[in-house]
Amino acid sequence: MQSIMTQVLVVSGISGLLALLLSIANRTIANYGEQKLVINDEKEYSVEGGDTLLSTLISEEIFIPSACGGKGSCGYCKVHVSAGGGQFLPTEAGYVTPAEQKEGVRLSCQVKVKEEIHIRIPEELFNVRQYDYLVTRLDLVTPKIIHLRLELTDDKEIEFKPGQYIQILAPMYPGNDEDVYRAYSIASAPSDKKAIELFIGYVPEGVATTYVHQHLRLDDRLTVIGPFGDFYYHHNDRDMYMVAVGTGMAPIMSILKYMRDEKIDRKVTFFFGARSGDDLYMMDTLKTLESEIPNFKLVCCLSRPRDEDQWTGDEGRVTDLIEKYVEDASTAEAYLCGSPKVIDAVVDRLSEKGMPEEHIYYDKFE
Repeated sequence: MQSIMTQVLVVSGISGLLALLLSIANRTIANYGEQKLVINDEKEYSVEGGDTLLSTLISEEIFIPSACGGKGSCGYCKVHVSAGGGQFLPTEAGYVTPAEQKEGVRLSCQVKVKEEIHIRIPEELFNVRQYDYLVTRLDLVTPKIIHLRLELTDDKEIEFKPGQYIQILAPMYPGNDEDVYRAYSIASAPSDKKAIELFIGYVPEGVATTYVHQHLRLDDRLTVIGPFGDFYYHHNDRDMYMVAVGTGMAPIMSILKYMRDEKIDRKVTFFFGARSGDDLYMMDTLKTLESEIPNFKLVCCLSRPRDEDQWTGDEGRVTDLIEKYVEDASTAEAYLCGSPKVIDAVVDRLSEKGMPEEHIYYDKFE
């Protein structure tokens, strides 16, 4: 018995000594003190060293896109580091290409601020803010898609370009033990600065979509960061072709509402693809927009129409619509939203029709 007690005391003593050493190390070795953060060679910040660059930027209310919460598993939080970033880490290799490495691209969630650090980020990220929204609409518009409306109840307003996206925070809930951010395109008009609308499809085992579809309720609060993205409406006189499937309708809807509000008179055709009649949604809103925008035409197709759909429109995929309705696209431009497979197929068809690559804008939904 005496021997057991002696062993326990020895183990406890060693554990206590290790804890003390770790505590001292955190206060000395890992204490990098105050460091200088320089952004775009002009904006200087005095920050506390030792944390990741992503967390440091967030503490200064500068928000970089990140879907994984800084765990190094999404690759969204890229920045250019020109000095002070330390050695490139193996955890970055899967997300930063060799060409990007040569240009100084790093994952901000993996870079630690240990010394004066100089970085470059897009200027528009300085307009990104964090918002606290109230859920005022939560409608299931197809068996798998929720139409969500969020409203600001404080004195804040959101400014965004039609086509851009935000990130929502899905908090912990039963079955999910971590906070995660996920990106969703805005479906509402930029003129409504106090609210945003989203179309969120259910993905089995998707952390954020499960939260929205199974746990979010009316009058709940939802944290949103944004806006982000370089997919948005471009001002010119070219004819427009829009192509989307599923929730890819969201940024297209925002662009169309912007065109209506700004009284933009351009020829625009929207090709929307769905599987069956159950997957067609927001048709009344689109029909109203069709009557409000002078040269707007909506064309839908179903890839698997059912007898009960009584479908008399086009059948097939959206690429079939391009083959049928587009002859010469050399003087037009396109806005595409959907899965990578759909986008790649549509880009190929439009290129075959003569559309210049620089006039094809797209947002691939992973």
